[in-house]
Amino acid sequence: MQRHFTLKQFRYFLAVAESASVAGAARMLNIAQSALTKSIQELEATLGASLFERSRRGMVLTQHGYRFQASARKVLSAVAEAGMVDNDRPETLSGNLVVGVTSLVAGYYLAELFARFARSHPSVQVQVVEDSPPFLEHLLINGELDLAIMVSNALGDPHALVVEELTRSQNRVWMAASHGLAEQPSLSLADCAAHPQVVLEADRIEGVMRAVWARYGLQPRVMMRTGSLEAVRSLIGVGAAIAILPDFLYRPWTLDAQHIEARSLGDAVPTIDVGLVWRRGSRTREVVQEFIEIAREQARSGRLR
Repeated sequence: MQRHFTLKQFRYFLAVAESASVAGAARMLNIAQSALTKSIQELEATLGASLFERSRRGMVLTQHGYRFQASARKVLSAVAEAGMVDNDRPETLSGNLVVGVTSLVAGYYLAELFARFARSHPSVQVQVVEDSPPFLEHLLINGELDLAIMVSNALGDPHALVVEELTRSQNRVWMAASHGLAEQPSLSLADCAAHPQVVLEADRIEGVMRAVWARYGLQPRVMMRTGSLEAVRSLIGVGAAIAILPDFLYRPWTLDAQHIEARSLGDAVPTIDVGLVWRRGSRTREVVQEFIEIAREQARSGRLR
């Protein structure tokens, strides 16, 4: 059976998914709630599947809804890019570009940005170097990288580097849907400290949270430290532990289809920022500047999350 969708349906769906509320999405889009509700219902009827679970916590994506969210973002990204590209303009940009990434950031920010840059500038040779944040900083300062995409708060040598923030991600508490803390809409760090935790050792995220725990005079009950995000999700999914992690890493389903909930923190906790980083005082070549411009546009459009 052939399915027909409209761009408006994609936009409305993403607004509800990001707001977790029909009312909030309606305010953001400046339309009536009834029109938004009807659009979502028609979309679900066309797909033959529920995209949201309606609960007292708002509109929560189902597993099917989560997959559809990724597809909707790709569609709107392609449409936006098609409107910007002048197919009659000859390609003039060439050369090489060397970009550093960490493994964590690469999994969430790299694919769409690089694909878009490659479509716009097919003559540019792009090389990607994946390594730890300290080593990427070393390569940047030595001039071996043009720029890097990385968690940009808590840099080791901020005076030697320029940072342009692309997105900020709130830290929230992840837990199994059956966990006792899931009954509360908001949690404190003291609430979290009373439960076993799994700590993700990646991209200095642990260091940011370690400083937060110290500031509040709390000692978390760390059950395990791991560099594997899937290990973190699996332990949370079976109810063995909770974790405090940034939203850009959040996915409501584990590989075993266990559901993961996320709750906001009432205490002041720094965001985890992802940004472009390059050496201060370095000469910005045209190819580098063009990559920066595309990353900026993608961040403005909300497609870097």
